Amino acid sequence: MAAAIKTRSIEAFGGGERGQAGAAPERTEIAIRGVGHTYRPARGRPVKALETISLEVKEREFVALLGPSGCGKSTLLYLIGGFLPVEEGKILIDGQPVAGPGPDRGIVFQHFALFPWKTVLKNVVYGLEKKGVAREERVRRAREFIDLVGLSGFEDSYPSQLSGGMKQRAAIARTLAIDPAILLMDEPFGSLDAQTRSLMQSELLRIWQRSRKTVVFVTHDVQEAVYLAERIVVMSARPGRVKEILSVGLDRNDPGLLRSRPFAEMVDHVWSLVRSEAIRAERGGGT
Repeated sequence: MAAAIKTRSIEAFGGGERGQAGAAPERTEIAIRGVGHTYRPARGRPVKALETISLEVKEREFVALLGPSGCGKSTLLYLIGGFLPVEEGKILIDGQPVAGPGPDRGIVFQHFALFPWKTVLKNVVYGLEKKGVAREERVRRAREFIDLVGLSGFEDSYPSQLSGGMKQRAAIARTLAIDPAILLMDEPFGSLDAQTRSLMQSELLRIWQRSRKTVVFVTHDVQEAVYLAERIVVMSARPGRVKEILSVGLDRNDPGLLRSRPFAEMVDHVWSLVRSEAIRAERGGGT
């Protein structure tokens, strides 16, 4: 039986307003209603990955999906992206059912997904070429987004000449260049070292504040979720359900945020929710 979904604001931890970037979203952009998903391998038993997921994401909102390994976070992201068929329930984008991938949704994977034989500029231009954008315009737009992610001067570099963080910036630029309304991010900083990961988190916030895309961000890192997201959707052990939805009210413009007591208390609270599900998953109790 599905656990009751709890929705809570974390103002008890001393959070304030998030400033202009955290202004209240206006309308529902993504509506997920009673979604489930089962993997059916050619051999072996079917695996129930998701069960009765219901969630709404507002326009220009930054939402993190957080939970133990194997809880279906990435599966839900791929369903939103149209890369997997919606078998149970429905997913609506601006009121229309998801029937497959579309230019309104851009995805950033954990492992960069750059063409190694193309320069940064040509990687970013690629999607615009496929959309039929005129050459001068696509180069102009590509350079604009390369600058936005802080890679000006590296337009003619190949992926093999870039650091991990720079590769991920190029991947983000390529996704933003096609101007999707929704940015889907599947643990995009998971393979980076701690220092680069921290820098990229700050960079992503800066980019989001300027572009104001709707972001759905998959992570297993509690601190990352608290730092980046306006709301955190905590998922249960498999089959993944929505355990609790937390509204984060911290001021990300505060330079001392990561060292503050409210931030630490919120991380502890969210970790306690995730930890109980991680223990269930480890013991095989997520059924």
